[in-house]
Amino acid sequence: MTDSALHIPAETVRAPRARFWHDLSFWGLLPARLLMSFALILPIFIIAAVSVATRGAYGGFTWDFNLAGYSQILFNEGWTGELEFTPQYLLIIGRTFLLAGATTLICLLFAVPVAYFISRQPPGRKAALVYLVTLPFWVSMILRVYAWMIILGKDGTLPKLLETLGFPAGMSFMFNDGATLTAMVYTAMPLMVLPVFASIEKLDGTLIEASHDLYGDRWVTLRRVILPLTAPGLTAGAILVFVPSLGAVLEPALMGGGKQMMMGSLIQLQFGGGRNWPFGAAIAMTLMALVMLFLIFTALRAARREATP
Repeated sequence: MTDSALHIPAETVRAPRARFWHDLSFWGLLPARLLMSFALILPIFIIAAVSVATRGAYGGFTWDFNLAGYSQILFNEGWTGELEFTPQYLLIIGRTFLLAGATTLICLLFAVPVAYFISRQPPGRKAALVYLVTLPFWVSMILRVYAWMIILGKDGTLPKLLETLGFPAGMSFMFNDGATLTAMVYTAMPLMVLPVFASIEKLDGTLIEASHDLYGDRWVTLRRVILPLTAPGLTAGAILVFVPSLGAVLEPALMGGGKQMMMGSLIQLQFGGGRNWPFGAAIAMTLMALVMLFLIFTALRAARREATP
């Protein structure tokens, strides 16, 4: 190999560095990257560090490595120091996923016909209906939950209505999983309707007409045409509803009366009255890991569906 072959022009060496300093996209996105680093990524690292710290004698924590927060999810320490398996926190995790899944399914069942109806309206009426869907966002969430307490509580609107129909007086539908689920569905419904509406609105109506021309009934058209073509919107709505529902705090506390705990209220309790920050952080990291697994599963399934011819 000759010397000329090893010679690299100085302009070629300086070019990447010059491109880096003159890359406007890098400097333009730098504030957003710094904001995400400090507001999103850094808190996650702090919570992860606290989850492996040691609980302080009077609350808080000390920076001594300890996995007791994670083991406490499955085991409880007995009087003699041995670890005893306890399913109480697994039941809370199971109840959380059950209510979040039920919320997502109910929202999906109601959102699809609502979004389809809105998408088939004239432009002016369509805009008004979309505005009505977003109207709950203009009211504080705690006020909306309190409104449901007035409707379902003792001597509320629904018990009074049933009383006039002959049912026993003094009924109450509060402080159970049904009341919690009702408030969660009401709170999350707009988050499901909007992405489903955006997906259905782009649906080509001629495809539906072609399905009917080929003797496909409404069920076949829904199953073979509408749902496959609107799958991205359905998936986005399911994620927007399911993930926040896992961390619900207000609905279990007010509608459930704090009797049936969920993971969000359990985390809030450990950082509050429980004064066990490492255990609360361990539950938060466990919840985040489960959400990440759900998102990865959803992404892989969507990628497999798109790859299918």
